[in-house]
Amino acid sequence: MDLVAKVVCTDWLLTSTLNNEHMERLNVLKTYKLYIGGAFPRTESGRYYKVTDKKDAVIANLCTASRKDFRNAVVAARKAQKGWAGRSAYNRSQILYRIAEMAEGRSDQLIHELTLIGFSPAKAKTEVTETIDRLIYYAGWCDKYQQIAGAINPVASSHFNFSVPEPTGVVSIIGTERHPLLGMVTEISAAIASGNTAIYLAPNSAGLPAMSFAEIFHTSDVPAGVINILTGSIGELKSHFSSHMDVNALVICDTEKANWSDEMSAAAENVKRMVFRSTDYMKSGKSLTTITDLCEIKTTWHPIGA
Repeated sequence: MDLVAKVVCTDWLLTSTLNNEHMERLNVLKTYKLYIGGAFPRTESGRYYKVTDKKDAVIANLCTASRKDFRNAVVAARKAQKGWAGRSAYNRSQILYRIAEMAEGRSDQLIHELTLIGFSPAKAKTEVTETIDRLIYYAGWCDKYQQIAGAINPVASSHFNFSVPEPTGVVSIIGTERHPLLGMVTEISAAIASGNTAIYLAPNSAGLPAMSFAEIFHTSDVPAGVINILTGSIGELKSHFSSHMDVNALVICDTEKANWSDEMSAAAENVKRMVFRSTDYMKSGKSLTTITDLCEIKTTWHPIGA
């Protein structure tokens, strides 16, 4: 670069700097991607939607997941399911506890994001602390639910007869905006505690805290594909969640079954288990049945003395 060009460039930078001092800074809005297979891919559709605060100011951009994104998530979840189910209950418990540790360290950020989407500071703090405690709760169940839900059955023949709960497989979950963090963590924790893998759809504004929490999942010890999180429209994706033939169970955060008659019919095509949950996760969600709803009972006969 010659001397004249250097002088011109320096003058331009100096002028720009002086002008910028009198301009209001624009915030850099984060565009959140999806969380599939332990990575953060963009939606294949290229669509996104804006999340706004109470004053209608845009605070983030979120992906609008498509059917193809959901299918990719199912492939990732199926691939990870066998290995996850094969881990010891103690190890799954350690990993859930590790997620709680990571969430504790980012609690201020999570509280702030909840206030941005309309929560009061007090309710936001309660939501976050309950979310962390809920992870600890299910971490504690990982190596205990088998003894309570299983049984040694009395039989007349010379056999031992055992009933043991086993994971149902790939679980898809349609979330709620009422408890964007607590609802998501409750359903995902209950699903993966027994060896299932999960695909969670966070609707509308619930997608902001959900995708922030996806970063916590990603930096914890959860294997890729065990947890997958999508954002977007329930109306667009619910039929795919219920009709996909490689999904074993569908959890719906809505107690009005009449709203889901078409999905119930579609789920019956591959005898997909459907579970309806109350959306008040402050009062519900801490129960053994939240885990066993997503288990199959396997009964084994073993000859005595063999």
